[in-house]
Amino acid sequence: MATRWRSFPPSRVADMTAHRSADIGIVVQSGCFDPGQLLNQLHARQAGIGAVVTFVGYVRDFNLGQDVAGMLLEHYPGMTEKALQGIAAEAAERWPLLGVEVLHRVGQLAPGEPIVFVGVSAAHRQAAFDACHFIIDYLKTRAPFWKKEATPAGSVWVEARASDEAALQRWQRPD
Repeated sequence: MATRWRSFPPSRVADMTAHRSADIGIVVQSGCFDPGQLLNQLHARQAGIGAVVTFVGYVRDFNLGQDVAGMLLEHYPGMTEKALQGIAAEAAERWPLLGVEVLHRVGQLAPGEPIVFVGVSAAHRQAAFDACHFIIDYLKTRAPFWKKEATPAGSVWVEARASDEAALQRWQRPD
């Protein structure tokens, strides 16, 4: 089952031919996905794209020196999509983006499977790189997901990492 949110900023709803704003797609689903297909769909959405930057995260078979046989990823339906939408919208406010696609899986996942896709399109590469990096940094710390890994020692909830919080510091705006 997938939940798909699509938003157009108010300026695009009022006049779709006016100043270009980012087309934002948010998907939370249990099924596997094809990162290449998502990249192609993002690129095909509109003309004027000069760069598409993507990040694909995969389930690892190890963590903190332990083997990992699988992962259960839980979320709070509705709240998760809203949080992802807010992160993508903030990126679209900070950089001149044409499109943003965020797909995150939930449920039972096996090592080697894709877990998250973040794709950003823009007229120029730097905006796409920066926005993609920003989105994944914020997603890791601000989106309501809970991970439980299956290890030889039993199931273990994955705790937040100080390194993920530290990564947010680069995106803080001066007061």
